[in-house]
Amino acid sequence: MWWTARCHVTSATALLTVLLALGATAGWAQSPVPGTSSAPGDPLADAVRELRQQVRELQTAVTDMRAEAAQSHAETLELHKELAATRAQLAAHGITPPLTGSAPGSNPAPPAPTQSRSEAAPPTTDQAGGEREAKLDEQYELLSGKVDEQYQTKVESASRYRVRLSGIVLLNLFSNQGVVDNQDFPELAQHRTGFDSGGNLGATLRQSQLGLEVFGPQLAGATTSGDVQLDFAGGFPDTHNGVTAGLVRLRTATLRMDWTHTSLVAGQDAPFFSPLSPTSFAALAVPALSYAGNLWSWIPQIRAERRVVLSEDSSLSFQGGILDALTGDAPPFQFDRVPQAGERSRQPGYAARVAWTHRRAGRPLTIGAGGYYSRQNWGFGRQVDGWSGTVDWSVPLGPKVLITGEFYRGRAIGGLGGGIGHSVVSSGPLDDPTSMVRGLNTVGAWSQLKVMPFRRIEFNAAFGNDSLFGRDLRGFSASQLASLESARNRGALVNFVFRPRSDLLFSTEYHRLRTFSPGGTSDTAGQINLVVGVLF
Repeated sequence: MWWTARCHVTSATALLTVLLALGATAGWAQSPVPGTSSAPGDPLADAVRELRQQVRELQTAVTDMRAEAAQSHAETLELHKELAATRAQLAAHGITPPLTGSAPGSNPAPPAPTQSRSEAAPPTTDQAGGEREAKLDEQYELLSGKVDEQYQTKVESASRYRVRLSGIVLLNLFSNQGVVDNQDFPELAQHRTGFDSGGNLGATLRQSQLGLEVFGPQLAGATTSGDVQLDFAGGFPDTHNGVTAGLVRLRTATLRMDWTHTSLVAGQDAPFFSPLSPTSFAALAVPALSYAGNLWSWIPQIRAERRVVLSEDSSLSFQGGILDALTGDAPPFQFDRVPQAGERSRQPGYAARVAWTHRRAGRPLTIGAGGYYSRQNWGFGRQVDGWSGTVDWSVPLGPKVLITGEFYRGRAIGGLGGGIGHSVVSSGPLDDPTSMVRGLNTVGAWSQLKVMPFRRIEFNAAFGNDSLFGRDLRGFSASQLASLESARNRGALVNFVFRPRSDLLFSTEYHRLRTFSPGGTSDTAGQINLVVGVLF
C-alpha cells in the first residue's frame, strides 16, 4: 500500500501548497497590519496568527505522514529482497517455491476458521497501510475545507512576481459626549461654545484600509519585497455630503531587503524607535492615544536592522537609520511643498534602537530603548535641537495577559507627535526676525493591559499622557500662546474585541479625553464606538 499512501501524501502536499498560496493572497502570513506594527499588540496580526499556527500544524502532519510512507516503502522493498533471496535458495535445491503459504509437497491446508473482531490477529501490513490511508484522507478533507473557506481570485501583476492584496473594511458607529477636534477618531477635547450641542452621533467607513505587497527577486542573497498601505482618511471633497467620500491617503510604503540576520528598509513608515501602539479598532486612521503619550508619525526613512541570537530563547536586535526631519507643521499650500525647519537645516534626523527579546512560556518578552536627534533651522539664525529618548516594553504575564507600553522624554519633537504635535513656541510671527523661538520640552507615556480569556475574545485597557514643561511657556503672553492649543493631554480607553472567524471582528470601545490649555483650564470629552470589520 505504500504507493497509495505516497499518492495521498503527494495530493495533500500539493493541496497544502495551494493553501499556502491562497493564504498568502488572503494575508495569512506577514500580513500588513493596518494602523500598527507587527509587534505585540498589533490588532490585525492577532487576526491571522491562528491561521498561521494551523498551517504550521498541517505542515507538520504532512511531513510525519510522508515519513511514514517512506518507511513503509523501505519495509516493502526489504521484504521483496528477502522473498527473492528465499526463492533463489529454494531454486538452488531444486524446490519450486509455492505460490501460497502451504509447505512444499504437502496438501494445501484447509482455510482457517473465521475469527470474530475481538479474536482477530494483530494488524497486518495491509491493515496498517489502510489506517494510514484513512489518516491521509482525513487530512485531505481538512485541507480541502480550509481551501474552500479561504478561496479567492488570485491577484495578477504586470511582472512575474507574486502580489498579495490585503486590507480591512471597517464600519465605525460613534457617539461623542462633549466637543472634540475630530468626531470619528478624536484626539483632543475642546472648549464648548454656544453653537455646540454638547455631543454628536455618526458613522464612517473612511478608516477602511487597502494594502498591496509584492515579493521580488533574490538580490545579493537577500529576499526583496515591497508594500503600500492606503486608507480613506485623507480629507473630504468639497461636494454634497463630502464627509462620506473620504479621500485616499498614503499611510506607509516600504521596500525591504531581508537576509538571515540583517534587513535594509527604505520608505515611509512609523518611527522604528517607537514601534508599539495600543490595540484599538476605533482608531485605525491614527494610532490610539496619539498626542496623549503615543509617539507616532509616518515618516520617510532609511534604516538597517541586525538580529543577534544569544541563545535558544534570547536575542538582541539593533536598528539605526536616518529620517526626514519633520517638525509637525501643517503645509501652507495644498499642492506646493515648502521645507519645514528640520529640512532647512540640510541634514536628516538620526535614530537608533536596541531591543532584547526573551521567550517566556512560549511568548516573547521584549524590552527596547531608542534615541532620536534632529537639527532645526527656524530662520534668522534661530537654531533648535530636537531630540528624544524612548523606552518600550512588551511583557507577558502568563499565557492570557500581556502588558505593553512606551515612555519618552524629548524636546522639539512635534514631528513625531510629541509635545501634543508642537515643536516650538514663538513670541511672534516666524517671518519676523525679532520673534523669539523656544523649543518645547515634553514627557509622555502610555501603557496597555491586554487580557485574552478565550481564543477569540480579548479585553484591552490603556492610559496615556503627554505634557509640556511649564518653564518653556513662562515669559509668553496669552496672545503669544494663542496658537498653542494645549499644554497637556490625557487619554484612556477600554475596549472589547470578538473574532468569531479569522476574517470577521466585532468591537466596542469607550475613549475618554481630558485636554488642558496653557492657562490651566481643561475640557473633557468621551466617545462610544461600535465596530464591525471584515479582513481580507
